[in-house]
Amino acid sequence: MAFNYDEDFKNINFREQPEKYRVGRGEQGVLMVEPYKSEILPHWRFKTPDIAKESSEKIYAMFEEYKQNNDFVGMDMARKFIQMGYTRSRRYANYKGGKKYDKEGNIKERQINEEKAESARIFEEKWIKVREDEEYLKMKKEHQKKYG
Repeated sequence: MAFNYDEDFKNINFREQPEKYRVGRGEQGVLMVEPYKSEILPHWRFKTPDIAKESSEKIYAMFEEYKQNNDFVGMDMARKFIQMGYTRSRRYANYKGGKKYDKEGNIKERQINEEKAESARIFEEKWIKVREDEEYLKMKKEHQKKYG
């Protein structure tokens, strides 16, 4: 089932009401689902490889903690932030200032920034690890079967 953008995100605590959470595609809802957004966002950084390494390790540790607490929504939100670390790093690696399109809406020519590309690689490593985690995949399937 698609991510439900019609939920009352300002008033729902998804830890208390996980049945309202929908996985959606990719990073959908990453900046909307509380209390996870507020827990994870302060640690999400990718400016340099050192910062990306510290950030990805912290968010991965949060993923593992959510897993220990049998908290699928937390695990999925950590996965989304890790995935977003990869995609945003790649965008900045490929396009100066992270801007892919020019004023006319045309895709700009890529100018690879190796430092940002390394940040992306660091996040990608963790993203592969979480999206292939057997417990995560099992819990995801169960959540989707139960709630949609």
